[in-house]
Amino acid sequence: MRHAHAAAARTFKVTPTGPDVWGWQGRTLGRRAGQWWLRLVCAPEDKRNLRLWEGTATAHQALPTAVPRPRLHDVLEWFAHGHAYRAELSEYVPLPALQTGGPVLTANLDLPSTWWADLRLALETTSTVLTDRQAVRQQWIDRNLARFLGIPAIQVSSWTTGHGDLHWANLTGPPLVMLDWEGWGLVPVGFDVGLLHAYSLTWPATAARIRVEFAYILDTPAGRAGELVALAQLLQVAGRGGHPELAPHLARRAGHLIGAPVPVP
Repeated sequence: MRHAHAAAARTFKVTPTGPDVWGWQGRTLGRRAGQWWLRLVCAPEDKRNLRLWEGTATAHQALPTAVPRPRLHDVLEWFAHGHAYRAELSEYVPLPALQTGGPVLTANLDLPSTWWADLRLALETTSTVLTDRQAVRQQWIDRNLARFLGIPAIQVSSWTTGHGDLHWANLTGPPLVMLDWEGWGLVPVGFDVGLLHAYSLTWPATAARIRVEFAYILDTPAGRAGELVALAQLLQVAGRGGHPELAPHLARRAGHLIGAPVPVP
């Protein structure tokens, strides 16, 4: 990955100077290069997830400029030794993410009301984008809600365009910038906010602030359904060994929403 990243840098005529920032399971590698951020994605040539593979570029084309995010400058793709590589050169955001080391919140956040208003506006603006990209599929819901929540599958009737991976490591602020748009697309109403809330459950004050700021979504039947889908997704991750510190909080929140105990994976 480092050799491929360096090759992309030479093609783009930029010089990476920042530390390596690795993504999930080493699938991505990013580094600062002056005013740019150079991110490399790698996957076996026959196993690319095209929705994620092209997500940054399609977000750049589709999302209104009012949504605060890094702008994409250039893209490079190539194949070598059975693997596909995609290098993306975006503007560098000189603000740290609100969470480092992973998506699960590790300390309470005291953010001003203006920041929350900006996040609400950004999500509302994103929701106006028409797309056929599916960030969450009804088929996944049909297969997994009984498995992880012990309830019949929810037939989602309210879908909206969302970020798809909303957590604190993908947010900066203030000012707000929303990072990592590769997974954007249609999600159940309440999914994005439910996901952010779920990743915050280890710190009750921040989780409570989310419930207040987004009560107009989470306190509706559609919003509760979307939150349950987000909880089920993270319970699946926990069942595979991810975020063990979060698992009991996820089960407790899901049990509160459905009114019945949910087992910890």
